[in-house]
Amino acid sequence: MKSIMAITTYSIILVFIYLILVISWKGIPALSWEMISEIPSGGFYFGKEGGILNAIIGSIYLSVGATFLSLLISIPIALYLNIHLLHHNRIKGGIRYLLDILWGIPSILYGAFGFILMIVFHLQASLLAGIITLALLITPIIIRAFDEALQGIPEGLLEASYAMGLTRNQIAFHIFVRQAMPGLITATLIGFGRAIGDAASVLFTTGYTDHIPTSLDDPTASLPLAIFFQLSSPIPEVRERAYAAAFILTLIILAISLLIRLCTSRLSKYQI
Repeated sequence: MKSIMAITTYSIILVFIYLILVISWKGIPALSWEMISEIPSGGFYFGKEGGILNAIIGSIYLSVGATFLSLLISIPIALYLNIHLLHHNRIKGGIRYLLDILWGIPSILYGAFGFILMIVFHLQASLLAGIITLALLITPIIIRAFDEALQGIPEGLLEASYAMGLTRNQIAFHIFVRQAMPGLITATLIGFGRAIGDAASVLFTTGYTDHIPTSLDDPTASLPLAIFFQLSSPIPEVRERAYAAAFILTLIILAISLLIRLCTSRLSKYQI
């Protein structure tokens, strides 16, 4: 078993390194300041001037908005599971099982569900529709990740809080959230990474545009869709730009990961 675990671990590391090398090797030569700082011009998709600033800004809008909306839903649910339902094992097990099922549903189904909601509520493809769809996608992920962090808090801390006369809400938001803050940050990172890198769920809901959105009703471009559309082009220069866009997306995720890890290490020293 030790050998199998070692082989699996190093295989995953090698695959990750291989992906980074391929994206860097093909993406860096096509990368330029013009590509990062400009929106697409008339001939961009034919290998001419322009950039993908619209997709970079759109991806940030979508992922930040979806993560914020998801956190508003996820934090109370995870706290409810671990405080109010502490001794209701069957109910907790059922809720966690449903969340695991929702976690495993392919993102294209979330996109189809979001498209149905758009039809029902007469919404157009827009930034708001994409944020809602992505929030639905990552909410089960953030809940379960934060839930696992909360389960690591000793039950004695809850009993001591009750003994001091604290209410459940005070225990939840002043003690449990503080103790599980590194886990909450990790959960946020996982959800943000899934949101910024997903293409299927926003394919039907956000639309695509060469402009930077100025309101929630505007259609929005995203890096995953930009990569998909450019890789589908028969023009070699456009396909090379797809790898450059993939390199930018990888850098954004790595930068967010490093920032979150730094924040986690800083916050860990404030735990009881």
